Amino acid sequence: MDRKKVVVGMSGGVDSSVAAYLLKNAGYDVIGVTMQIWQDEDGAVQEESGGCCGLSAVDDARRVAYALDIPYYVMNFKNEFKDAVINYFADEYIKGNTPNPCIACNRYVKWESLLKRALGLGADYIATGHYARVVQLKNGRYTLKKSATAAKDQTYALYNLTQYQLAHTLMPVGEYTKDEIRRLAKNINLRIANKPDSQEICFIPDKDYAGFITEYTGKEPEEGNFVTPEGKIIGRHKGIIHYTVGQRKGLNLAMGHPVFVLAIRPETNEVVIGNGDEVYGSKLYASNLNFMSVEDLEGEMEATAKIRYSHKGSKCIIRKTEADRLECIFEEPQRAVTPGQAVVFYDGDYVIGGGTILRT
Repeated sequence: MDRKKVVVGMSGGVDSSVAAYLLKNAGYDVIGVTMQIWQDEDGAVQEESGGCCGLSAVDDARRVAYALDIPYYVMNFKNEFKDAVINYFADEYIKGNTPNPCIACNRYVKWESLLKRALGLGADYIATGHYARVVQLKNGRYTLKKSATAAKDQTYALYNLTQYQLAHTLMPVGEYTKDEIRRLAKNINLRIANKPDSQEICFIPDKDYAGFITEYTGKEPEEGNFVTPEGKIIGRHKGIIHYTVGQRKGLNLAMGHPVFVLAIRPETNEVVIGNGDEVYGSKLYASNLNFMSVEDLEGEMEATAKIRYSHKGSKCIIRKTEADRLECIFEEPQRAVTPGQAVVFYDGDYVIGGGTILRT
C-alpha cells in the first residue's frame, strides 16, 4: 500500500521540525516546505525576531530537512500574504478595529494557499507544528480539540479552518507538551532544540503598529478628540490607529485617576475614554461565523468563550440573530471586549466555532 504523503509547513522552529520528525517516524512520506511570506528584511531583524517568516527560518528549516532526510522546498506566498494579511491588518486598524493577522494568515495562507499547492504535488495532507488536535466527531464533522498542554494551546487562532481543510490536516505536536517537544528535538540532535518561540506580529518586529500602517499606506493618521461616553471632549488623540479597546498606557491624559479606551468611533474620529469599571462588558455580537463541531447554531447553546488568545475563557450563552451574526451573553462581565478580535466558543476541550467581534 502506498504511504500517505504529507507536506509539512516548516518555519525553522522546534515545533514544526519535530512535527516533520513525528510524521516520518509514523510512516508518512514527508515533504518539508517553508513559506516565503514576509522576507524583505535585514540580517539584524531576522536574528532579533527569530519568527516564522524570516530569512533565517529558511536556513534553519533546510538544515532540519537535511538531518531528517526529507525533500525540502521554499515556496513563494508573498502575494497571498500581502492580500490576505497585511492589507487586512491595515484596513482593520483604519476602521477602528483591532485585527488578528495570525488568524487571517492561518486561514487564507497557511491553509488555503499551502493546501492547494500541496494537493497539486499529490499530497494527501498538510501538517503544522501547532499545539492543537484534529478530531472527527460521531456526527461526522471535523473539529479541533485543545492540545495536551493548556499553556500552549493554539486552537483559538485556528477556529476558522473549514471542514475540507481540517480533513486534510495533521497536527502531531498537539499530543505533547512544549518540554516534551524540546526533549524530542534534543534526542534526535536537532540544532534548533532550544530556539526561542516567535513572538508578536512577524512583519512588525519593532511592535510599532501605527508606524507600520502609516508607512505602508502612505497616509498620516488624522488627529481627533478623546471623549467621555457622554460626548464631552477631554483631550486630543494622535489618530485612531494608535489605540485599542482596554488600552491604558500612552493616552497622555491627566485625569487624576487611571483611564482606559472604551471604544473607537471611526465615523467621528473619536476615542472614547472611561474608568476601569466601564471597560467591562456583558455581551458581544460577532459575524464572519465559522462552525466546526456543529453545522450551524440552532436555538441557544451554552459554551465557553475566549475573546483573545490569552483569555482563560468565560461561560456564556450564544444564539444566532441573523444568518451571519450571533449574540453572546456572558455569565460574568468581561474586560476589554475588542471589535476586530476573534471570539471562539468551546464545548469543553472541543471548538464549536467562532467569529469576528463586531461590537458589544
